[in-house]
Amino acid sequence: MTGRVVILTGPPGAGKSTVARLLVDTFDLGVHLHTDDFWHYIRRGAVEPYLPEAHRQNQVVIGVLARAACGYAAGGYDVVCDGIVGPWFLPVFRAEAIGIELHYVVLRPDEGTTLHRATARTGVDDLTDPEPVRLLHGQFAELSELEPHVLDSSRLDAAGTCEAVLDGLGAGAYRLGKLASSG
Repeated sequence: MTGRVVILTGPPGAGKSTVARLLVDTFDLGVHLHTDDFWHYIRRGAVEPYLPEAHRQNQVVIGVLARAACGYAAGGYDVVCDGIVGPWFLPVFRAEAIGIELHYVVLRPDEGTTLHRATARTGVDDLTDPEPVRLLHGQFAELSELEPHVLDSSRLDAAGTCEAVLDGLGAGAYRLGKLASSG
């Protein structure tokens, strides 16, 4: 039996990491892949991933992440990939997720809430600079056909967000296609 891959994304400060930990704790077999870690593994030549010149690096990192996530899922684990994974990266996941359920959940609090949460963080590696936060929030502002995958977490705490995500997963609201494929 295979597991599933849940991409939990959104702008900085949306609550992705906190909610991902809560989600994984509800699974019998669960893996939490924190995408930021995959960028931090680059020891020399790293480029801030939100900069335009990071495109090639970002493609490599997302490919590695997708292969790792699908490897765990193929082994029966439910996987939550928590990080900034824009829709432009979905083809990479689709190509790897043959026969594996692939879900895409965008936590998108309003911009004011996002800025407040992001700039209040105190972690060493947390992105707290308002300009990149605004830029990244804007990249999730209009998702056209993926808009049904958005959860407005502006007024939800982490537990409430986790519950809403679990409800949506159970209803199939965040599933990409029937079974993910390369098309």
